[in-house]
Amino acid sequence: MPAGPPEARVRTGIDVPLRFPDGYATVARMFTFTGLVDGREHLALSLGVPPAVPLVRPHSECVTGDVFGSQRCDCGAQLREAVERIAEAGGYLLYLRQEGRGIGLYEKVDAYALQDGGLDTYEANLALGHAADERDYTVAAQMLHALGARTVALLSNNPDKAAQLSRLGVAVGEQLPTGVHLSPANADYLATKAHRGGHRLAGLRPNGAHPRPPVDRW
Repeated sequence: MPAGPPEARVRTGIDVPLRFPDGYATVARMFTFTGLVDGREHLALSLGVPPAVPLVRPHSECVTGDVFGSQRCDCGAQLREAVERIAEAGGYLLYLRQEGRGIGLYEKVDAYALQDGGLDTYEANLALGHAADERDYTVAAQMLHALGARTVALLSNNPDKAAQLSRLGVAVGEQLPTGVHLSPANADYLATKAHRGGHRLAGLRPNGAHPRPPVDRW
């Protein structure tokens, strides 16, 4: 296995009752850390009883989707789905502070303005002088190592997450897809993720055409 990232340690762990707008509720054990390489305040939520190979979702912060329910993306729906699935299977939700694929909240809003002018999500980031996707999962690997999770089942449609974690010493024994949370407002966004980002989204065509409506349990 590749060498792991720099060591991080659990700083604090507390129980936090969670409740979502649709009424779903559960309890998570929330962990903070010391030694994370980027110095940001990332969180890990332990849900259910984590088995030897826990179900893990690295979820990038999305204030617009996670907090305000924006339909321009599928982030809020993916967060809601992940919490329930991980609580059932046992594992960890890693809440990573890398808004807008790593460019920050204000720059993401600027990117939205460019998208309204015709650019896709990747083109807008590039037009602002950023990489198409600046996310780095070193801190995710650090958190998993600190929690004793060296082999995981990864809940993600994004092959880059699996590739980065594998390079950072976290074995991905299985990669499980999330649902496809399609709405009229995010159809282009999802098609672009499949076409440009290689995300494995059932029903989305590789040529970037609009997807057919999926069956969405969440």
